[in-house]
Amino acid sequence: MTTITFDTLKFANRLKSAGVSSAHAEAEAEALAEVFELTGRDLVTREYLDVRLTQLEQRMIQIEQRITIKLGALMAGAVGIVAALVKLL
Repeated sequence: MTTITFDTLKFANRLKSAGVSSAHAEAEAEALAEVFELTGRDLVTREYLDVRLTQLEQRMIQIEQRITIKLGALMAGAVGIVAALVKLL
């Protein structure tokens, strides 16, 4: 799982140096850290995407094989029908 590192102390100190009260700066830093934590849970990793891509590629190969078999069967049936019609005519 991907994690976002956020230095709450550095952030709070930066706010304090900009004139924000200590209590306000610390509350903002904690709230922002919580947001990053909650947001980080929903991030997709590269490994997950690689696995899903591999699964999709395998599924596409299976579908391609099924389509090829069905097309071949249709062509064989069409050739059989044409051959039967040629004999009848």
